[in-house]
Amino acid sequence: MSYDDVEIEDMEWSEELRAFTYPCPCGDLFQITREDLRLGEEIARCPSCSLYITVIYNQEDFADPKPDKENNVQLSKSQPVAVV
Repeated sequence: MSYDDVEIEDMEWSEELRAFTYPCPCGDLFQITREDLRLGEEIARCPSCSLYITVIYNQEDFADPKPDKENNVQLSKSQPVAVV
């Protein structure tokens, strides 16, 4: 069971840690990265004690951006493909 449920808006972004942080009762900070959130992780852990919090957020806000059609090259059946 988590120590608390915390909205992502109540957390702070730390450039130094490259993570969202929230104060832990032990004096350290709960931490969770953008990559964790993108992967659907919702648990922010404290590196100094055994406590953790559940982060409440919208996963769509951290999803990978959709590729542009210009950058998304699709091969048609008529194009040769080199196999090395």
